[in-house]
Amino acid sequence: MTPNKPIKAYKDEEFLNSHEARTVRILCEYLEPEKRFNEMKIAHTVVFFGSARSSPDSALVDDRFNHYWAAEELAFLLGSYGKDLDTRNGFTICTGGGPGIMEAANRGAKRAGAPNIGLNISLPFEQDPNPYITPELNFEFHYFFMRKLWFLYHAKAIIVFPGGYGTLDELFETLTLVQTNKMKKHNIPILLYDQSFWEGLINFQKLVDLGMISEEDIALFHYISSPEEGLEYLKPRLSSIISDINRTIEKQ
Repeated sequence: MTPNKPIKAYKDEEFLNSHEARTVRILCEYLEPEKRFNEMKIAHTVVFFGSARSSPDSALVDDRFNHYWAAEELAFLLGSYGKDLDTRNGFTICTGGGPGIMEAANRGAKRAGAPNIGLNISLPFEQDPNPYITPELNFEFHYFFMRKLWFLYHAKAIIVFPGGYGTLDELFETLTLVQTNKMKKHNIPILLYDQSFWEGLINFQKLVDLGMISEEDIALFHYISSPEEGLEYLKPRLSSIISDINRTIEKQ
């Protein structure tokens, strides 16, 4: 090797981690996941949002009031249904990859023998990959906005369990994108699990009464109260939205 030969820019770790290379890092968080999703033939997902602090230990496994086990069961039912569909019409369970509701959904999908996705984010606490994610679909993001892009890019349904700031952020960003037609999938099902929690937390009707949102904006989401109800609500809607997308692709 020639003495003092300079390092190529794309091999220079100091540069790649510098402020000046921020755009390169952002592009990496778009291109590398895209490559893996293509390799794994991921085109459609059902996304689970919810608290990282939900615990599997706070109630019995068959207690449907425990959000962790309800999410695990719903992911199991959806995973079992989805894996029996062909690649063209199938879908994959996707979560934020951490503990709580995220772990529960990955766990349920794995119990069904279905591949599942974990979109992790580097945080100072709470966020380590759970052990149920399919290894080839385990991701680690630095930028929240790139992670959010991949949450919604392939999403054909969103299921939101009770949660804190992060869950509320994900819910309201999704509702805003649908409300403003920034998501072409305007008919994407958005399910809120545990109506009593959500109605006790947010007075959606007051937003209508004050003219902050329109009456039809409340119809952008639907409450469910059991995993079985969620499955039955989603099955025909997932089939419809995926078929519509496939027909659009064929016409292009």
